[in-house]
Amino acid sequence: MNGFLKWFFVFISEMLKGFALIFRGLFDGVKQIFNIRNYIEIFKTYSTDFGAAGWILAVLAIVVVIAIYVLIVFIIVLAIRKYIRFRHSIVSNEDLLEEIALLQRQVLKMTKEKDEIMAMKVAQMGLPAGAAGLSLADGAFGAQAGEEGGQGEGAPVIDAESGVVQTTDCRFSKLMEVDNFYKNYTPPEYDNTITLAEFCDRYRNFACSRMRLFYEPKTIWLFVAGMASTKLIILQGISGTGKTSLPYSFGKFLGVDTTIASVQPSWRDRTELFGYFNEFTKNFNETEVLKRIYSSGYNNDINFILLDEMNIARVEYYFAEMLSILEMPNADEWELDIVPNVWSTDPVKLDHGKIVIPQNIWYIGTANNDDSTFAISDKVYDRAQPINLDAKGIVFEAPDTPPINMGFDHLDELFREAWDKYPISQENLKKIQQLDLWVIEKLRVAFGNRIIKQMGLFVPVYVACGGKELDGIDYVLATKIFRKFESLNLAMLREELRELCVYIGKLFGKNEMKESIAYLERLQKLF
Repeated sequence: MNGFLKWFFVFISEMLKGFALIFRGLFDGVKQIFNIRNYIEIFKTYSTDFGAAGWILAVLAIVVVIAIYVLIVFIIVLAIRKYIRFRHSIVSNEDLLEEIALLQRQVLKMTKEKDEIMAMKVAQMGLPAGAAGLSLADGAFGAQAGEEGGQGEGAPVIDAESGVVQTTDCRFSKLMEVDNFYKNYTPPEYDNTITLAEFCDRYRNFACSRMRLFYEPKTIWLFVAGMASTKLIILQGISGTGKTSLPYSFGKFLGVDTTIASVQPSWRDRTELFGYFNEFTKNFNETEVLKRIYSSGYNNDINFILLDEMNIARVEYYFAEMLSILEMPNADEWELDIVPNVWSTDPVKLDHGKIVIPQNIWYIGTANNDDSTFAISDKVYDRAQPINLDAKGIVFEAPDTPPINMGFDHLDELFREAWDKYPISQENLKKIQQLDLWVIEKLRVAFGNRIIKQMGLFVPVYVACGGKELDGIDYVLATKIFRKFESLNLAMLREELRELCVYIGKLFGKNEMKESIAYLERLQKLF
């Protein structure tokens, strides 16, 4: 045993000596590299033989060596920063996956609890356990209970031929109020002579004189042009710039108040926005948003629904179904499933449990970008028109301007006239195509047909309101195309971004496309 211990001690000692030599050699090498005193002594020894050329070359050699060392240190620091960012991204992704898994477990738990509650309800009504899913799914729970348990008169009965539940109960109280209101409704006299430029100017004066809100003409042009290109507009920027006030005051200007839905952090699905059917009370919990959508089908007004602080919850969760509907090319297919069956007392315009999404309604969302909000995804941005409100309006004086009555039909006609009169010129379309090819080749980002289509609707209306064609193109490129660059590794693409700024200047003109160039330069500074 003693022999083994002696051998093991000598064996490990020799191995540790090897490690010690490695570290000592490394330390000696670093010490030798930065032995400034030794360099000075060597310089003194040989500098006595230098001529004029020798002194110049010596100074250049020292500068080059110092530059090399600085470059090495910079590369090391850059590599460390990149590694830290990469690790942070991985950790963030893992956190998101854990959150998704947790939400899935909660959904399964809630589904189980719901099934247990439904089973209890079935037991109380004397139905067999297997009848719960069928009766609740088709909405005729009470009808089956009446037939099987002998509930007597007044129980709902399903018409075998039409499938309609015959009942005296009403599950849509708010929508029935809308039906009753429009039975004796007389539409107002609309002003169908106003132009888009007059419309924007009169609103600006109205907001100033009646509400003490001050907006730049360009902001109003962008808002109206956004209405022409999409049904979803996102107003984003710092707090206090009038994001909420803009759609609110527009509703006052048009004589039709804007419906305001304050988004809550707990919003997870469409029921928060449109309501849901309560299986126990047999009533549909209607929201003001659903009521406004339904009533818009009766009138020719220009209607706004404001999703205030829309990204305090994930837009893709509670607005997902509406995003899909608004993307359908045929407006006749814009229908939202509300209930899975039909009652005889349902509202007039509820067609087989579906509500038609009218064309005369726009959804305006306000968004703040801070620690309390979620980032809005590309899916939402691609379908919306973002408008940046980054500065407070400058105070000005305006004549007292009353509100107007303007019908949707006239506004839609003005949009169509603008599309015919001010289409994007072929020259600028060719330049946009060239820019698209350059961006695909250098940055692997494409414009997409949807964005090109929206640009073709946005720019003519922007021009008709009072803006310039290139300014409209510039704004769409900056907010819908170049915004996508934020998802790229910009730290490695600074040179490409500089080249892109130069290329845009050559393509469109030196003093044009200021919005896009300013945004690209800001991206270069951030990363």
